[in-house]
Amino acid sequence: DHLRGRADRAQNSFNRRFWKERTGCLYDVVDGEHGDDPSIRPNQLFAISLPNPVLDPAHWPAVLEVVERDLLTPVGLRSLSPRNPDFKPTYRGDLLTRDGAYHQGTVWSWLIGPYVDALLRVRHDQAAARRALDGLITHLGQNCIGYVSEVFDAEAPFTPGGCVAQAWGVAELLRCLVNLGS
Repeated sequence: DHLRGRADRAQNSFNRRFWKERTGCLYDVVDGEHGDDPSIRPNQLFAISLPNPVLDPAHWPAVLEVVERDLLTPVGLRSLSPRNPDFKPTYRGDLLTRDGAYHQGTVWSWLIGPYVDALLRVRHDQAAARRALDGLITHLGQNCIGYVSEVFDAEAPFTPGGCVAQAWGVAELLRCLVNLGS
């Protein structure tokens, strides 16, 4: 009972503090050095997709819609919305330039897993979840045959970058396919 009370208190606090009604999604950071950060990033999916979701189910559809509108690509999720002034559309250049883009728009292949989990939890649409994997399945026959690249540019044609064979990208694709019975 004591732990349940603490869990309920944490969940209520999270929802009260992180929910951003005006935009229908979650703040990326609250009470940070520069105040609350409204950046649209994929981290908010974990509040839905983990086994014990902390976000109020009433907010799940809105968060999923924002993620689909701003972050979803055929090969994973952008790390930052293109609407953000700090957005970097490509992952190219010298080490410093690439590091500057890593979390500022670059698509991460492994984030398809939390997206698919959230999609299934919110809409229960297995066909849509399977379609969300099509780009990565096609990618298995490109770049490094049989593997998934670590990252991709944030805009078409979504050029792969980083590691050519990233374990977590492969693992999330396989986990989703197994969960979907594919």
